[in-house]
Formats: sequence, C-alpha cells, structure tokens
Amino acid sequence: MLSIADHYDAELSRHNERLRAATDIRPTDRVLDIGCGAGQTTRDAARAASSGSVLGVDISDEMLERARRLTLNAGLQNISYELGEAQSHGFQSAHFDLLISRFGTMFFADPVAAFANLARASRRDARLVMMVWQSSERNEWATAIPEALTVPDHAVCATAGQTPFWKTPFSLGDPTVVEAILHEAGFSAVGFTEVHEPVYYGPDVETAYDIVCSFKNTKDVLARLDADVARRALDQLRGMLADRLTRDGVLFDSRAWIVEALIR
Repeated sequence: MLSIADHYDAELSRHNERLRAATDIRPTDRVLDIGCGAGQTTRDAARAASSGSVLGVDISDEMLERARRLTLNAGLQNISYELGEAQSHGFQSAHFDLLISRFGTMFFADPVAAFANLARASRRDARLVMMVWQSSERNEWATAIPEALTVPDHAVCATAGQTPFWKTPFSLGDPTVVEAILHEAGFSAVGFTEVHEPVYYGPDVETAYDIVCSFKNTKDVLARLDADVARRALDQLRGMLADRLTRDGVLFDSRAWIVEALIR
C-alpha cells in the first residue's frame, strides 16, 4: 500500500509554489523552516538563500532522515536539520532573518509559547511567512473523506477518541485567533492572504484509495467497524474518489492562509 509520505509534496505542489513566491528569500538570509518534514521547503529555501543558511526542524526522525538523504542527493551544502519541537527547542538567540513553514505550525500544545520561542530566535524585523489550513468546513478533503467512511445506521461516534482542537490541522484557521496569538508572542504587522488551490491525491482512483487508506484516521474508523460495514465504507470511499477524478488526477478543493508577520 502506498504511503502519504510518498505523495505529500505532490499533494501540495500548488500550495508550495504560492508559499515559495511569498517567502521572497534573499541570497544572504538565515532561514528557519518549522516542521520541515522531508525538506522540500527547506531545499527550496536553500537554493534561494545561496549565500545564507537554512535550518529545518521537525519532530519526526523518519522524516528528517528522508530530508537529509534528499538534500545530499541535491548537492546542497547550506542546510542543516535538527530534531525538536519549536515550542521548546534551544535555538540560537536573535539569529534568523526569516521563519517559514508549510503546514508545520498548527499542532503546538501552547501556540503562544511556541511562537514566542521562535520570536526569540529571530532578529528584530525578521519575517514570519507560514501557510496554515483554513477551517475544516472550507477544506473538502477534511469533510468528504469522513463522510464517505460513514455507513448509514452504522455511524461511528464522531467524538470517540477525538483529538483536542489544538492538535488538529485547523487550529490556526481563524485569522482573529492567529493575530492574537502572534501579537502576544512578539509579532506585529500580521497579514493574511487566501490560497484557494486543490490538493492532489494521485493520478488515478486506486492511488488515491491507497493513500487515504494509509491515513491513521481512516484506519481508526475502520477498526471500529465490523468486517461487512467496513467493506461498505470502503466501497463508498472508492466511489467518492472516483467522483473527484479529473484529467489532472484526483483533486479536492481546499483553502489555506499565507500568514505574514514581523518580529517586534
């Protein structure tokens, strides 16, 4: 079965181009990539900061090993990676010119503390440019998949084992909330640009089906269903994915924010 890790960069390719344009990285910038994952955004930043440096930080050893391997293959010398959580990581004080993140800042247990730690690591007037999801209701992938896995008269309780809101992908979807968090953490001039681009789940239905079935949330739902109901849910999932097959592959509508701010 295919893993989403093998397709994540392709899934977000249109979002990545929008974020890369917004970062406007200068050749001498010292850049921090927050929640860098396998390092696509880190490598993009390193190519732009050709006389500067880029640090990618993530909480996943597995993703960082992949990032290091891809960076070595790309021949980039101005990148380093560190394992750690942005909320508590011991960054060098007043060091970075630019903080970037592609969907890597929405899972902080204490967002104010995390962004305050990032502000301390940045020089005065350094920039933050991050991409975050808008609300779940504005992201088709977040609503269509659970709906497809719901079999009438056999619905799994939606609150069973529910993750706290601050650990969801949508915790920074409300601009008013985000602006308040960033102001308290030491940022100013907070601005929002809407990104309305589809996410890509593969070139065909079978690839998309394998990807969605690899999600932990999908596995958790199916594990709470008996075998017959699970088969019906999977049939519904396959049909839903077929409905979203286009000439460009399986696409879901999505909306995100590019959030920009300055260190006070």
